[in-house]
Amino acid sequence: MTCRVTSRAISGVVVIDLSGRLDFLEVSLREEVQKLLGQGSREFVINLADVPYVDSFGLGQLITVWTSIKRAGGKMTLLWPTPQVLKLFELTKLDTVFTIWNEEHHVVGFRRHAAS
Repeated sequence: MTCRVTSRAISGVVVIDLSGRLDFLEVSLREEVQKLLGQGSREFVINLADVPYVDSFGLGQLITVWTSIKRAGGKMTLLWPTPQVLKLFELTKLDTVFTIWNEEHHVVGFRRHAAS
């Protein structure tokens, strides 16, 4: 199952919706973020609600994307990780690195938080 990547803007924040497995050789998220960074976007929310599985390569891709955004002066937040994915973040201690939200209404206020 391929990971489907779509993006939309809400109040100046890019929300990237993922659907499917984020695993080996799946680079569509990284490509989408690079494209959006090239267009000047700096505030991102990655919606993981429809991602049932992330392997080590998928974790690496999330870290790479987070690093690219941070180096460009931006911010990234993860939204609605499934229980399995959240457990993986906890086991790898990435829950202490990534900002993780479980409510989309935070997206609207994200610009205020991104400035701090």
